[in-house]
Amino acid sequence: MILPAPGIIWASLPIPAVLVTPDNLIDEINPAAELFLNTSARSLRGLPVLDVLAVDAPLDEGFTRVRANQAALFINDVDVTSGEKPPVQCTIQVAPLQDEPDTLLLLISPRELADRLGRGTGVKAAAKSAIGMAEMLAHEIKNPLAGISGAAQLLSMGLSAEDRELTDLIVEETRRVVKLLEQVEQFGNTRPPEKQPVNLHDLLDRARRSALVSFGSHMTFVEDYDPSLPPAWADPDQLQQVFLNLVKNASEAAGPDGGTIRLRSFYDHGLRLRRADGSGPALPLNVEIIDDGPGIPPEIAGEVFEPFVSGRTNGTGLGLALVSKIISDHDGWIALDSVPGRTVFRISLPMVPKERRKG
Repeated sequence: MILPAPGIIWASLPIPAVLVTPDNLIDEINPAAELFLNTSARSLRGLPVLDVLAVDAPLDEGFTRVRANQAALFINDVDVTSGEKPPVQCTIQVAPLQDEPDTLLLLISPRELADRLGRGTGVKAAAKSAIGMAEMLAHEIKNPLAGISGAAQLLSMGLSAEDRELTDLIVEETRRVVKLLEQVEQFGNTRPPEKQPVNLHDLLDRARRSALVSFGSHMTFVEDYDPSLPPAWADPDQLQQVFLNLVKNASEAAGPDGGTIRLRSFYDHGLRLRRADGSGPALPLNVEIIDDGPGIPPEIAGEVFEPFVSGRTNGTGLGLALVSKIISDHDGWIALDSVPGRTVFRISLPMVPKERRKG
């Protein structure tokens, strides 16, 4: 097989890289992967990749999606191990080869390596520190901002129309800062989910109706639901917030001309998280929010769930970070698949435990 880059580049890649055949066998690994797995490439060639790597995510499902959509898939903050070492938190990227679309390139970015490269946990730690500081200061900042806004409104009563533009600007900007501080507080203070049986279609329909009367009034919604989908085990308020955030992002990405948002649900019995010890919860309940907008910029696609990462000029970068946090707190999984003209956020959730089911 022809490698995706000259041999010297393949050998020099600083992160573990694996070529996966159409049958999900290991075709080749680079020296960084040999070090990561503590095994030679010769001994691994031809072995099923999922037998060699224990990944706390449904990687086989990711392979299927990448081949079907011919688009890269990013999975953030998952534990990866070869079974002989403690799990390492990594970011995984799976991409199809241009000339051999059923052959995949699997890149594994360990967090400690990302730290040395100036990314990953270093950025995340700084972000968390900034959030913590903002939480402490938010209340103190919001109070004087309210006073400034009120004073500007009082001043505007005795001003000409031209001068009122300046006071209106003061009011508008103070409200924008207050809204940002509220988002920071919300991100840092998310309570543990109060789980109960939840009808996912009811929450999706509520998000759709809320969007149509406000930020998504220019969008067309298509519902593609599995009517037999059983209830999820989730906090309805937090899950509603997740759906609203994703629908709002899709609406804003579409621009003033609008577009189409498809709300899809389906059951996948074989989908489960896979931990290093082989265990993991089943995640058969799946929701996809699909839009036909411009897509996520490729330079940030692998980090969109990190705090303060945004593809919009005025974005805070907290919306998707909050979404990821909520889904993680639900023992669920969220993945992004984005190319121009098609962006898919897929959420996989557990069913109601047997002991909590009625009847």
